[in-house]
Amino acid sequence: MTNRPEKQEILKRIENLYNALNKNSADWDAAFIAGRINQYYFTGTMQDGIFILKNDGTYIFCVRNSFERAKAESPLDYIYPMTGYREAANIAGSEIHSVYIETEIMSYAMLERLKKYFKIEQIIPADKIVFKTRAVKSRYELACMEESGRGQEQLFRNIIPGLLKEGISEAEFTALVYKEMVKSGHYGVTRFAMFQAEQVVGQVCFGENSLYPTNFDGPGGMKGMSPSVPTLGDRNRLLKKGDLVFADIGYNINGYQTDRTQVYMFGKTPPAEVEKIHRQCLLIQKTAANLLKPGGIPGEIYSAVINSLDNDFLENFMGFGGRRVKFLGHGVGLHIDEYPVISDGFTEPLEENMTIAIEPKKGIPGVGMAGVEDTYIVTENGGSCITGGEKDIIVV
Repeated sequence: MTNRPEKQEILKRIENLYNALNKNSADWDAAFIAGRINQYYFTGTMQDGIFILKNDGTYIFCVRNSFERAKAESPLDYIYPMTGYREAANIAGSEIHSVYIETEIMSYAMLERLKKYFKIEQIIPADKIVFKTRAVKSRYELACMEESGRGQEQLFRNIIPGLLKEGISEAEFTALVYKEMVKSGHYGVTRFAMFQAEQVVGQVCFGENSLYPTNFDGPGGMKGMSPSVPTLGDRNRLLKKGDLVFADIGYNINGYQTDRTQVYMFGKTPPAEVEKIHRQCLLIQKTAANLLKPGGIPGEIYSAVINSLDNDFLENFMGFGGRRVKFLGHGVGLHIDEYPVISDGFTEPLEENMTIAIEPKKGIPGVGMAGVEDTYIVTENGGSCITGGEKDIIVV
């Protein structure tokens, strides 16, 4: 497997975006793609520049830094150097009145600079259109994610148990996990589409720290280093016998990520109630995964699962206390959090080769977060797991 997509794949992605933009609105002059992850998807390189797709189907990619690297890495033909947006306007034409932009990414300052050289009058949000375009994965993308899933399975099964030592802090343990991930082939970053979301490795917690309130939109909690850096791990929380270890980690190959959670019990066998809750989460995961078929409606899958659970189990399900998320799963790819979301309100049918993480989890007072997460490919036979599949709590 190469570490970059072929030219025909990139051109097909641009074609898919063009068709989706036209379907959404016939009245547009151009789409400005400024986000670097989206630029990578549509150009094959990640530089400081702007990708412009015009209503006549033509495109240009204007690059500030590094033009030389963009030319070396991207298979596209129409790549131009620029020192500012004046050059982009000279090439694309300034008569661009109605423009698609990534409203979740482009800053006000960037938009004002563009307006100096383009006659922008109408702005159309492009974010959801781009996310939906990226949701169905190609064979190349699936191969990257399948390799990521294999690496992730090895990490959880064969590497992490050997790193759990009595007295080690969360922060030190997470650093050791990261080192082993990179040695094993992980590309070193975990990327989120969510605005200002940050993670180092993922949410890796001992005991009740996995219930700690966090600004991150996920069922698990995390205390982190401090109020200024609520990630990585707690230096003061040391591993002791009887701790539940919660490891929600993203793995990355060629920019494509898989998402998985594994729970361990250190030094003791899990209490019967903890094991029972965890296995119920496994059953929920299996039920939801079986419904990941083309034509399935994410909102209906979510409702079917939630409505099957009794009130006792729903308490602290998908979170803890008043902090609970309203989804059961989410798309995965170049970002950990992609389209679609297995939640109420998502009514567009699933398509074959979408990739979705299913993560039923339940907080247990005084113990921590039990549950599971795996990444699946949507197929005619239901979700095909690429991260190892349902696992009991691993006793170390």
